[in-house]
Amino acid sequence: MTTSETQSALPVRRRERGLITAVLPLVAVLAGSILIGIALGPTPVPLPETVRYLVAAITGGSVDAGDASGYAITWQVRTPRVLLAAVVGAGLSVVGVAIQATVRNALADPFILGVSSGASVGASAVVSFGLFAGLGVYALSTAALLGALGASALVYLAARGKSGLTPLRLVLTGVALAYGFQALMSAIVFFAPFSDSARTVLFWLMGSLGSATWSSLPLAAATVALATVLLLRNCRALDVLALGDETAAGLGMDAPAVRKKLFLLTAIVTGCLVAVSGAVGFVGLVIPHLVRLLVGANHRRVLTLAPLIGAIFLVWVDLASRTLFAPRELPLGVITALIGVPVFITLLRRRGYLFGGR
Repeated sequence: MTTSETQSALPVRRRERGLITAVLPLVAVLAGSILIGIALGPTPVPLPETVRYLVAAITGGSVDAGDASGYAITWQVRTPRVLLAAVVGAGLSVVGVAIQATVRNALADPFILGVSSGASVGASAVVSFGLFAGLGVYALSTAALLGALGASALVYLAARGKSGLTPLRLVLTGVALAYGFQALMSAIVFFAPFSDSARTVLFWLMGSLGSATWSSLPLAAATVALATVLLLRNCRALDVLALGDETAAGLGMDAPAVRKKLFLLTAIVTGCLVAVSGAVGFVGLVIPHLVRLLVGANHRRVLTLAPLIGAIFLVWVDLASRTLFAPRELPLGVITALIGVPVFITLLRRRGYLFGGR
């Protein structure tokens, strides 16, 4: 290696060390947050007991008959819920990063493309008219997933033009169809034969992890993990997309083709997450900007830290939702907005931040 190459490699090595230094504390905070989230709730379980129950469950050990209730609360109820909160928070953050780069819009989030509204149509149909009743407890998530994927396909077909999938056309089509889906959902609720349908649909629209089970975790976790890996492998393409199509063309990249793949990926991930948690707003919008404020606009660094910060954030949001007014639960969207809005505005005012460093 020449002297000039050695000198140019030094900043890269410093950045690598800085990234590792940032990741390790976040992993520790996430692990601690998950443990606290499992221990606390309307019926608190002491931390040592929580650890003992978790060790027994993971290693196949046994607990005394008198501890059966605490064990069930810890392992069967809270552990899958808290883990799902971490998965959903991580997934929404990662998808938010990808969508903001794809459409080059600082206000974009996983729901701007109409995916959430499409899922809401499916969910409201189940709640109001009992569709997919044969699927039992999976009826709502199945209908939401089908609605999200159907909406994604419709947005893609409507937004596609001769020049491919442009950012402006994609955003405008998504916003327009989202209004159409919301109108359809309102009509379904209006004509519903059950009087409490509106309340149920409204609660689901603002996000909830109350129905989390072990069976709802694997698909969501696998989808988020795969999407994160794929996006990290394509972080340079995201950097180029954020600079505009002309710059991308100058660098030899087919921006419409890349945008099409990213749209498909983000739509699938969003659909899977909405199916298990409802429409949890604000996470996919705020966390990417928060991470950019901390580590800059480079997508490799942003995509490394965003899932960890998003997971930590939603674990604590879920804990607050089920403890502040126990035994009643607040929708997750209420808390994400109450916390995120002032934090976001404060950060913007302090750092003079603009999307992508512009």
